[in-house]
Amino acid sequence: MNVRLRLDIAYDGTNFAGWGKQPGLRTVQGVLEEALATVFQRHGEAPTLTVAGRTDAGVHAVGQVAHLDLSPEQAASLDERRGQSGAESLARRLNGIAGLSSDVVVTSSSIAPPGFDARFSGIWRRYEYRVEDATRPRNPLVRGYTLSYPAVLDESAMNAASTGLVGLHDWASYCKPREGGTTIRTLQEFTWQRQPDGVLLAHVKADAFCHSMVRSLVGACIAVGEAKLTAQDLIKLRDDEARTSAFKVAPAKGLTLVEVGYPPDEQLAARAEQTRARRDAVER
Repeated sequence: MNVRLRLDIAYDGTNFAGWGKQPGLRTVQGVLEEALATVFQRHGEAPTLTVAGRTDAGVHAVGQVAHLDLSPEQAASLDERRGQSGAESLARRLNGIAGLSSDVVVTSSSIAPPGFDARFSGIWRRYEYRVEDATRPRNPLVRGYTLSYPAVLDESAMNAASTGLVGLHDWASYCKPREGGTTIRTLQEFTWQRQPDGVLLAHVKADAFCHSMVRSLVGACIAVGEAKLTAQDLIKLRDDEARTSAFKVAPAKGLTLVEVGYPPDEQLAARAEQTRARRDAVER
């Protein structure tokens, strides 16, 4: 019987062409699956990864989650040392292959509870977006994960606009549509706060996100912060359910996947089945 492991993963997305494996391009999935192939090279076909959320090119993560299934032989091949179980040692081995200066780190590996599916068991995803506006000097040390914006932004107006968008809606105006996919999502939280260092930080949480949704929402709020749009404009654009050029989509580099939420262990299988059924109904 196969053994399912959960991997918790962090990465700097700057030099990755996104999560998903693509021919000829460096991706997070590609790098990790190459390392998995090295670990299990003497123990059958290399395992593949199923991820909670496929991040786009340039997007970072500190709380990405994936799972993989190991054959009994592969699971038995993982050594137990330094007080770690075999499952826990996989993170150490993958990080050892990547090296200390790697831009992707497996922060933990563990045996997944019964019914766990990294993608379909998730009940929410939480992102953060960082903006450095003209209220402070540019800090070159944060340029890899913070958007520098050359104007003063009104964080109160941005927060009022973002909180007014929360709820279950069709987000077609804020997404790049994918064939066979749905743009209906529940935006659970969306707030802006100015941090003590002056950086504007967005917290965005939803049951799931469609392609480019978070960066579109951030770009729309930046337009509000610069008084180019109003909070009511953002609601009207959403309710029009059509792509718009009223604002610019924010660059990927300011965006980080922070956390993926899952239900209690006893509800994991039911959640995965429910999500798959809903996805299948949409795709039909």
